[in-house]
Amino acid sequence: MIHCLIVEDEPLAAEVLSDYIRQLPHLKLVKVCPDAIYALEVLQQETIHLLFLDIHLPGLKGLDFLKSLANPPQVILTTAFHQYALQGYELNVVDYLLKPIEFQRFLSAVNKVQTNATTTSRPATITVQSDKKKVVIPVDEILFIESQKEYIKIQTTTTHHITKCALTKIEEELDPAIFLRVHRSFIIAMPKVRSYSSHEIDVGGKPVPIGGNYRDAVNQSLVNYFQPK
Repeated sequence: MIHCLIVEDEPLAAEVLSDYIRQLPHLKLVKVCPDAIYALEVLQQETIHLLFLDIHLPGLKGLDFLKSLANPPQVILTTAFHQYALQGYELNVVDYLLKPIEFQRFLSAVNKVQTNATTTSRPATITVQSDKKKVVIPVDEILFIESQKEYIKIQTTTTHHITKCALTKIEEELDPAIFLRVHRSFIIAMPKVRSYSSHEIDVGGKPVPIGGNYRDAVNQSLVNYFQPK
């Protein structure tokens, strides 16, 4: 799960970005800040992985704010003025979005964040309580995870395990560059995908449905994941 912070003083622009973030299952909107000072407070209190930063902010401007951060998260700049693009890239931003921002362009920028996301801190295994014992599951053996009310089913290449856990909780433990929420009840491992259509994904030989509200984002994520590098 990628935790996002929007720094934007225009309510309409902030609402557009908020709506886009809500449509992507691997993104979580933490806060919307109307200025850089408020954003700084949030960064000191919350774990933020991705910052959507408007350049023209009241008081402290967006680029000056970015320069002031010792260890900034990944940054996507947003503005109505293209002349700041070069300066933004000199500050090592992920991407530069021109307003009004289209959803497809937003997806493209976010997928760059997934590509750049480090995985060194992600565990090679997860441990769950299943059938009255602790079970250690290699992450690279997981095909998909299915929500079953207050339980989840973890399907691996050889077996499955049932444990009491929320799907969103285990999603936070998984690498968002590898694991993709495709339905309100399913998370899949993209390396295990054999084929996919607009409605269903074959994951290791097992069919997984794509939720209607997830369809556009899932299709774009799969296209980006499987395109030639």
